[in-house]
Amino acid sequence: MEIKVLGAGLAGCEAAWQAAKRGASVKLYEMKPEKKSPAHSYNGYAELVCSNSLRGADVTQGVGLLKEELRRLGSLIMEAADATAVAAGGCLAVDRYAFSDYITKKINECPLIEVIEEEVTELPEEGICVCATGPLTSDALAGKISELVGGNRLSFFDAAAPIVDFSTIDMTKAFFASRYDKGTPDYINCPMTEEEYKAFYNALITAEQAKLHDFEEGEGLKVFEGCMPVEVMASRGEDTLRFGPMKPVGIHHPETGEGYYAVVQLRRENAEGTMFNIVGFQTHLTFPEQRRVFRMIPGLENADFLRYGVMHRNTFLNSPGMLGADYSMKARPDLYFAGQMTGVEGYVESCASGFVAGLNAARRSLCKDPYIFPDTVMIGAMAKYVSDGGEAGFQPMNANFGLVARPPEKIKGGKKVRYQYYADRALTEIDRITKEEDL
Repeated sequence: MEIKVLGAGLAGCEAAWQAAKRGASVKLYEMKPEKKSPAHSYNGYAELVCSNSLRGADVTQGVGLLKEELRRLGSLIMEAADATAVAAGGCLAVDRYAFSDYITKKINECPLIEVIEEEVTELPEEGICVCATGPLTSDALAGKISELVGGNRLSFFDAAAPIVDFSTIDMTKAFFASRYDKGTPDYINCPMTEEEYKAFYNALITAEQAKLHDFEEGEGLKVFEGCMPVEVMASRGEDTLRFGPMKPVGIHHPETGEGYYAVVQLRRENAEGTMFNIVGFQTHLTFPEQRRVFRMIPGLENADFLRYGVMHRNTFLNSPGMLGADYSMKARPDLYFAGQMTGVEGYVESCASGFVAGLNAARRSLCKDPYIFPDTVMIGAMAKYVSDGGEAGFQPMNANFGLVARPPEKIKGGKKVRYQYYADRALTEIDRITKEEDL
């Protein structure tokens, strides 16, 4: 049975390659070179836009582990990255044009992949399809997807607060409590004195903001009025945050009864309680500035940021409950989504979603059951996040160790030992899967 793949970005190319590798006949639709999105300029497939870096190479980093899993599973994107790598210290960076050319050549030379250079404006009504049209999906197709999933299930701008690793929060300074002691004490509270608040406020309003992409310049930040950046809110007056996300009213220390000048709250991001997001701290600050300024919050001095706050144009689905862990649509199992549209964030994560979608599209065409990767491996943990989502509202996510299944017993020895355990466990499982499972 034929498989249609829409979009020849990283996710689409990986999906097409994995499907063809398993004997499926693939039609890959790509609107370049005839038409390009505002962010693209090169004619080749899998064009890297924002950076030529695929980030950290160390397997004790979430994205480093995901890259090694993909290598061992036979990813085309990782093969191309390793073949076109350039020196970048502890990161994997590539010659972006050589990288694109490598993938384009492989796709065009594959006898089971037919590339059709045309813009797709509608989803096929039947048949197996992988939609991997990316965060800048054309307006026409985005409109059709919105109609299919429901208008409130597709977002066009990403406004997310930072998420931190719970194990790196200093709970001798922070504490669990709910406002006015109502309900269960689910929020972590980081209290501030007047002196601490004013130092934080001054750092926040003078911090460097991230540069807008060229295609966002005309839109500016007006698109985020319903979810104002914390630094913009702060610029309206010194006490604005104290009447907003840092309101101290009704919050007292559960043991001493002490009240505070200002309080930053963190809310559970997942059921396991390993990740907490900083409530109301959507931001457009650069990542280094977020790390510097937000670590001024008492209790977060040594916080490990699993995801930084972001505000940018990004078409993505409210995937939990709508997509399965094979990236298929539950209401229409022959339709798969892949790439940043699913709520994964980053080049490598997009590739991983394309791998899973392409693998399972091929399995469907061969009348096989879907293959769901376990959440002890990063590729499976990300698929689980996309299908299950976070308790505090779904937002796009990078690969991080807050997503993977917890071990049966607490790992002693600190973060490095814990992350090494997760990496060793995942790669052992990946090796078993490649040897024993029918992929």
